Amino acid sequence: MTLDCRLLLVGAGKMGGALLAGWLAEGLAPARVIVRDPAPPPETAALLAAHGLRASGVAGAGETPDVIVLAVKPQIMDDVLPAIAPLVGARTLVISIAAGRTVESLAAHLGPDCAIVRAMPNTPAAIGRGMTVAFANEAVSDDGRCLAARLLGAVGKVAWVADESLLDPVTAVSGSGPAYVFYLTECLARAGVAAGLEAALAKRLARETVAGAGALLAQSTEDAATLRQNVTSPGGTTAAALEILMGSGGLEELLEKAVAAATARSRELAK
Repeated sequence: MTLDCRLLLVGAGKMGGALLAGWLAEGLAPARVIVRDPAPPPETAALLAAHGLRASGVAGAGETPDVIVLAVKPQIMDDVLPAIAPLVGARTLVISIAAGRTVESLAAHLGPDCAIVRAMPNTPAAIGRGMTVAFANEAVSDDGRCLAARLLGAVGKVAWVADESLLDPVTAVSGSGPAYVFYLTECLARAGVAAGLEAALAKRLARETVAGAGALLAQSTEDAATLRQNVTSPGGTTAAALEILMGSGGLEELLEKAVAAATARSRELAK
């Protein structure tokens, strides 16, 4: 990634640090990056030190970055934005990854003409396997969208939506989705113990099975339904299990309720 721009990263926690690691790994020059975080976690501090960077508690007066990435917690955004607003220039692109914070709420601090991209990444970004969905307001140019896609794409895949309200179900599916998979792994391990396996073996089997299935899904050109059918012999053990999971009140119905609950909560947080 060859970027001739000055970038300010506000918030260098887990997600901000993952983004920074991705940019640096893709060739973004450390000299072009400013990091604002009063207390970055140890892993991010180590990353900064390795590249000769340091995190400051202030952004620096008079600096006008080409890109500002807001990676702070949503609940402190209103405290952070007043100090950031004076740094936004006429051509500055602002990218926010704060869940639930609408473009309108950001523009209230940054100005109605500010070019803003609101994005929802997920935790696999930490290993470069993230899924990010983004929305751009009308002030974002085509070049701005391309730049945002390149920055967000440094930690995984990127998709765009034209309707900002769709970021609520996006949050429920991909933003919260890793937690569902981790919980599935927990439940699978406990089910193994209930069936007679030792706890250590059950945990290992569940973990490796979920990780392996995910890797297979990622590499395969077939969809999930086809892969499921490929390992389900009629009248076999998998079919017996799926009869329970796919029956009334089964996994699909539970996930629909879970995603609906997460979507509703995302909309509540945006108010």
